Amino acid sequence: MQVFIDNSYGKVDDLPNLEGLALYALEQEGAPEAAELSVSLVDTGRIWELNRQYRGVDAPTDVLSFECEREAEDGLSEVVLLGDVIIAIDVAREDALTYRSSFSDEMELLLVHGILHLLGYDHVHDDEADAMEAREDALLKGWRAHEA
Repeated sequence: MQVFIDNSYGKVDDLPNLEGLALYALEQEGAPEAAELSVSLVDTGRIWELNRQYRGVDAPTDVLSFECEREAEDGLSEVVLLGDVIIAIDVAREDALTYRSSFSDEMELLLVHGILHLLGYDHVHDDEADAMEAREDALLKGWRAHEA
């Protein structure tokens, strides 16, 4: 598995180990060994633009997930492109203050949330939301125990 981190936001001093967490979450969820994931760290303006363009919502958000084709159309490629998780750094900082968590914890939650969307989880209905939240909690608890 490969995780590519694109930080177009700039310097972030207290950034957690996003690559390690992404690899852990993908492994725990049984993603194929040939899976590739892209994570982009952006500013509020960029995520606002993407949210408006792709979701029709004219406001910033904290995280967006864009799923890719799971397999190459020609069937020849061994790479499984899962998609892109885009996280707005400043919105994550605001969320951390709102929810009284640390910036690091909020970034980890947003990353896991985005990855789970790419793997088919959703939160449109209450039962789906409960299942997704439980899986987020389990993955984060496991990751933090693993890192301790």
